[in-house]
Amino acid sequence: MPDGATTVTGQAAAFAPGGSGVGASVPHPVPTPPGTGRGPGGYRPIDDYALIGDAQGAALVAGDGGVDWLCLPDFDSPPLLCRILDADRGGYLAIHPSAPTRRAQRSYRPSSAVLETTLELDQPEGGDGAWAPDGAAPALRLTDTLPVAMGDPSPLDGVWAGRPRHRLLRLVDAVGGPIEAVLEARLGFDFAVTPATVELVPGRGALVTDGGDRWLALVWHGTLEVVAPGEVRGTLTVRPGATAACVLDLSADEDEARAVLAAGPAGVRAPAGPDRLPRGVDGVGGDLLLDRAWAGQVEETDEAWRRWASAISVAGPYAEDLRRSAITLKLLTHERTGAIVAAPTTSLPETIGGVRNWDYRYCWLRDATFTLYALLLLGDRTAADNFWGWVERTCAGEPPERLQIMYGVRGERELTERELGHLSGYRDSRPVRVGNGAFDQRQTDVYGELLDAFWFYYCRTTAPDATPRIRGDVWELMRATADYICAVWREPDQGLWEIRGAPLHHVYSKVMCWVGLDRAIRMATRVTLPCDLDRWRAERDAIRTEILERGFNPRVGAFTMAYGVDALDASALRMPLVGFLPADDPRMRATIDSIQADLSVDGLVLRYRAEDNLPGAEGAFSICTFWLIDCLTALGRIDEAKVLFDRMLGYANDLGLFAEQVDPATGAALGNFPQAFTHLALIDAGVDLTAALARRAAVAGGMTERASTVAEAPAPSGGN
Repeated sequence: MPDGATTVTGQAAAFAPGGSGVGASVPHPVPTPPGTGRGPGGYRPIDDYALIGDAQGAALVAGDGGVDWLCLPDFDSPPLLCRILDADRGGYLAIHPSAPTRRAQRSYRPSSAVLETTLELDQPEGGDGAWAPDGAAPALRLTDTLPVAMGDPSPLDGVWAGRPRHRLLRLVDAVGGPIEAVLEARLGFDFAVTPATVELVPGRGALVTDGGDRWLALVWHGTLEVVAPGEVRGTLTVRPGATAACVLDLSADEDEARAVLAAGPAGVRAPAGPDRLPRGVDGVGGDLLLDRAWAGQVEETDEAWRRWASAISVAGPYAEDLRRSAITLKLLTHERTGAIVAAPTTSLPETIGGVRNWDYRYCWLRDATFTLYALLLLGDRTAADNFWGWVERTCAGEPPERLQIMYGVRGERELTERELGHLSGYRDSRPVRVGNGAFDQRQTDVYGELLDAFWFYYCRTTAPDATPRIRGDVWELMRATADYICAVWREPDQGLWEIRGAPLHHVYSKVMCWVGLDRAIRMATRVTLPCDLDRWRAERDAIRTEILERGFNPRVGAFTMAYGVDALDASALRMPLVGFLPADDPRMRATIDSIQADLSVDGLVLRYRAEDNLPGAEGAFSICTFWLIDCLTALGRIDEAKVLFDRMLGYANDLGLFAEQVDPATGAALGNFPQAFTHLALIDAGVDLTAALARRAAVAGGMTERASTVAEAPAPSGGN
């Protein structure tokens, strides 16, 4: 969504109460505004959070200024802060005014992942709590980021070139008058299992350790006291124009932690004695020299993000929505290894109080290849190069039968799932899980996803007049994968949705096996590479024939989840998007209509209604709704697609972030947050819809300059 700090923005505004757009009469939730209080049990809504990160680790910042999730140095590191999973026990770092606040506003800086939150003080005059006109009330402004060290762009790094510093950096400013800021923190290690020992360093902050070899430096130039084991509280009076800093630094050792406290971010040492720089209001807190140096890291980080975002190719009415989704996907990319995680969190529930709580801090080959499509569509060649480097390092030399559906960000194979019984879970949604038990499932669609992604990557990164070329070791991986598809496509599997039960002949898995062989054949014929083309063609045709004979269920009048199963499955919406059948094929039309009729709730698409051997329910999967939008666009039902796309934008939070799912009954965000699946699907559908709108505008009224630019945008994904 656009970067402004309003609650409802852009296309979504048409659907807010009183909106004037096409869908104004259709009820759906307004994005949750950032607030200044906590709900039952001390929890904020899932969509109240903002994501900040350094393309290696991540943090979630609530609308009230509390950081409730922090994983450093990597996405899958045990969190240092995890209040989002247990309000009573989990760690957090909150900054807020000492006086009551009445509203909060926030936004990302334009084309950046630097977050700004303004907490406006309550005004006692009048006693009715009415907001002061023109935002005149004093306010505390927080600027949050995980900073990076900016290097020069290179062929390896592209325009990003950011180096994570492994720290949470928060700047504190006063607007409209001096304000006393309060710092409250509960610190610990290993999902709040290992207690923290805190040593106060007067005027500097505190050293925090697990009693072993892990050290944190908590920078705070105000008062600070230990109020309970591992818990601190401090104050700092901030006046307008004098920025203060709060830093939680993951240090290499005790010496580095002490150096960060004493010398700041770049070896800056404050003068001692009478030459010391002036402090804040009333001499309380604020080391201006060091705080300015910390502020410089924020500006350097902001520049890194803006420079990266400037290379993203977006146009048309949804340009800002696409750019924000691209930045979100970049935040989920592990820059050092090239892996792309599904989400930065674990165990945010698919149903409040339910058990469908999974760890998504890993790299699913499927999710990552979908993300690669989206970033390539918008022109991010570097992320694609880095991801393929990760694939080659992770899979090189491995026979295809050992290819997993997911890996750790460093290529780890063992992701054994375990439950953390000491944590109560988000709003008592137990269990909290670490690891993912689906890592060793067979999901045969992943082989097709890999080949499809490489074909798309090859087409996007090879000039039309260039000599076709694929490295021998890369082709060996692709060739072996295609051969393996020939050997296993007739076998059942767990399917795209990782059903934890008996394997079935999932139609989507068969379709992606067809896609894999189709793309392998295209590669082999274009580049003239050694392979058994006759076998590949024969098996590809056999797969297609079987899908059309057994995958289309005449009783239902649609393609269904699996052979002999009557249940619909939203993954069938992918069939025209990958080129298996055109969207206007009668069987495909019937399937799209059936999914709209039977799997949609107020326009939101469920994955399926079949039994999946897990207790409880789940929400609507946002990626499925975006697939439907793409299908409607392909059918030429552009107005219908646009209404649904605009409606979906309204389910994002005020910052344009989506969770995995939406509760159709309440509009609340469900599942891990934010979710790569949703944002990549938004990009795919948004690019296609934008191009369709531009083509229609060109035909209807002559090609405008804007429509011409949009019409030349990259084609939709799928390798066709």
